[in-house]
Amino acid sequence: MAVGEIEWTKFPILVVDDESDNLDAFRFTFGKTFTLHLASGAEEALNLVRAHDMAVVVTDQRMPRMTGLELLRAVRDIRPDAVGIIVTAFTDVDVLIESISLGRIYRYITKPWDSKELRGILVHAVERFHLVRENRRLLDQLSQYVRVLSREADSAFNFGAIVGDSPALRQVLAKVEQVAQTTATVLLRGETGTGKEMVARAIHINSPRESRPFVRVNCAALAPGVLESELFGHEKGAFTGAVARRAGRFELADGGTLFLDEVGDLPLDVQVKLLRVLQEREFERVGGVDTVKVDVRLISATHRDLERLIAEGKFREDLYYRLNVFPITMPPLRERPGDIAPLVEHFMQKYAQSTGKLVSSADPRALAALAAYPWPGNVRELENVIERAMILVSGPSLTVADLDFGRRLGMTPSGGIPIGTTAEIGSAPSGEGGRSLYRRLSEQERGEIISAVERAQGNIAHAARGLGINRSTLYYRMRKHGLEHLLPTRDEVVPHPLDGEPPAHE
Repeated sequence: MAVGEIEWTKFPILVVDDESDNLDAFRFTFGKTFTLHLASGAEEALNLVRAHDMAVVVTDQRMPRMTGLELLRAVRDIRPDAVGIIVTAFTDVDVLIESISLGRIYRYITKPWDSKELRGILVHAVERFHLVRENRRLLDQLSQYVRVLSREADSAFNFGAIVGDSPALRQVLAKVEQVAQTTATVLLRGETGTGKEMVARAIHINSPRESRPFVRVNCAALAPGVLESELFGHEKGAFTGAVARRAGRFELADGGTLFLDEVGDLPLDVQVKLLRVLQEREFERVGGVDTVKVDVRLISATHRDLERLIAEGKFREDLYYRLNVFPITMPPLRERPGDIAPLVEHFMQKYAQSTGKLVSSADPRALAALAAYPWPGNVRELENVIERAMILVSGPSLTVADLDFGRRLGMTPSGGIPIGTTAEIGSAPSGEGGRSLYRRLSEQERGEIISAVERAQGNIAHAARGLGINRSTLYYRMRKHGLEHLLPTRDEVVPHPLDGEPPAHE
């Protein structure tokens, strides 16, 4: 390693000698190349060692009250990585050689020293210190990265496939294919649970950085002080509890992709530092002065309205433009009802092993009910519902009753879609897919009415009770579906005392 490859002034050297002329000679000869600290005795030297992270300690062997070897032994208790060198004019060679073999000192030189020889020894000593520190840093970083991967692997949802073939999802995947091969910064927007992290992983996996780390940070899950350290790392002693240097997520993701989830929750002071990383590709650890350079592809995600946050002064406009280079908006599940059936099948297979249930299919009535629900929690909510259903299911097919989701889906206690609530759960949405959904629900309702009347042997009051509605509502629905031939011969409908109020006009 050439001298020019290391900033030597960043690695302090302590020189200890009880003779001031020797200290002056060191300062004159090496003061322009290295950062020197000079001490005339052991006590002064140890105070300097406590105050500064010394890379090399050069000490005279014969000094009052403490020998050079004794001083270096005390130094190692404070700075274990410091490289020790003994300077001596006496015949202590046997003792010094034994100390070298035992690893107590790095080298010894005799007085009067040769400046060229000593310069070479100091260079090699600094290189040794630098390599030891760098190896330790890389090992710590590798260990932290392994821990990050282990935590990421604990979340099964994060590694699921992107399931579905709706037009809305196809548009998203087309954008993923377009941007994956570039280094552009991506902003994923959409409601919670729409699969933003899965899309971020898809971008990474289909990029040239596939073999490099994919590191995730949830910005909303960490306190502001912790978040800064988590992103940028910290130096030993930067704050209470910082017992060692720690690499941040940017360092762990070097060469790969960093995914910042819920970026809209970043505090303003962290936004400033993030902006600098995006502009300069460099930062300092918390409590540090050394500049760390990284090559990271950034993908961020949020469910929040960033434009509104900018207007409220809670999000930096310049950072927004840096993040919003290539925006992708994730469609909510209610806008892709055609993906519900394949998602249900996917989650049934996913939880088959953990629940020990072999379920071959989902009942059409259950799928119709799931398609009718608006899913405020999106795919994540659907997964939770199917996981619970897989625990409850007892037959070969997943039914409405297994969903145990009646109130939210608008089910009757008997497991049917309630008559008279079609407008509430799926009232003729616009578009071909919406008409198809409405038609399926209408046909399902008509079939439920016919079955109920047949079971009641034409007794409309009994059929209504079986459906969980009042008799007037049932009459109304039968006429709406063209089932007048199943009605009693009397045209007048006499409300039953137990039926309650007649239905409002729909």
